[in-house]
Amino acid sequence: MGIVVKLSDPREPSASLAPLFALVEEDMARVNQIILDKARSNVELIPELARHLIDSGGKRLRPMLTIAAAKLCGYEGDGHQRLAAAVEFMHTATLLHDDVVDESNLRRGKTTARLLWGNEASVLVGDYLLGQSFKMMVDVGSMGALRILSDAAAIIAEGEVMQLITAHNTDTTEDDYLAVIEAKTAALFAAAAEVGAVVAERPKSEAAALRSFGRNLGVAFQLVDDALDYSGEQSELGKSVGDDFRDGKITLPVVLSYRRGSADERKFWERTVKEGDIGDDDLDTAIDLIAKHNALADTMERARHYGAIARDALAIFPDGDIKSALLGAIEFSVSRPF
Repeated sequence: MGIVVKLSDPREPSASLAPLFALVEEDMARVNQIILDKARSNVELIPELARHLIDSGGKRLRPMLTIAAAKLCGYEGDGHQRLAAAVEFMHTATLLHDDVVDESNLRRGKTTARLLWGNEASVLVGDYLLGQSFKMMVDVGSMGALRILSDAAAIIAEGEVMQLITAHNTDTTEDDYLAVIEAKTAALFAAAAEVGAVVAERPKSEAAALRSFGRNLGVAFQLVDDALDYSGEQSELGKSVGDDFRDGKITLPVVLSYRRGSADERKFWERTVKEGDIGDDDLDTAIDLIAKHNALADTMERARHYGAIARDALAIFPDGDIKSALLGAIEFSVSRPF
């Protein structure tokens, strides 16, 4: 019998995000309106499908980073709101595409768009949202911001292809895994934070610091997300526990457990993850093996390491409410129960 291991004590999951929510609330109200406006189309399916995912309860951490970073850098215009909306559209498009590739049935506790409207519609609406995001970037008029976010879009796509290559591959190393998550997750976190400094026309040192903050926060966030797939509960995760296992994704808990396992244990991973031959009790066995080899604890330790780097990156900025709120976002990312 596999044991579900809690990674943190029960607490209010967004407690450490509360200061960030409060500081960006007014701007995010405008961002949300921009998102709704830009999701409109005369093609009825587009706003219907987009609204399904937009309203599905995501915390919108990435666009909040853009708003907070711009505020941290003293920006007083409104371009950061459109950039934040563009960041959220990029993220939403990625989710639509991911669910098709992964054949996912749940997203944030709701039936995925691909099950409701089909794979083709999900991919095409994702493309529409990407197009709208680039239009918003152009409207802001910052070539630097356009370059950063367009580079991120290309890197994210590369990361998704890299994940396809590593899927089912038990020879994947920790370095291979980190390369995937740095591209598919951390790249957008990094860009979301960096454009805040760029739109404010701050020195390169501040833009680089915010990029480092976002990148390392993104790596930590994804490490925890991958650990939770073997430790959370469906009611909290908004997805089925073990989805990564069933999809044959090689995440760090699997990499560590496989490397540390006996010959028989490696054969188990090869049968299930590599060959896709998964029985009714195999998820329980996978959870047991991951616990046996301390793979979850070590994954979380790595997440805390990247969180510490993200904290150090903010050191060049003066202390204040915004910096404190961003530090709270790091705390949330490395200790969230879902």
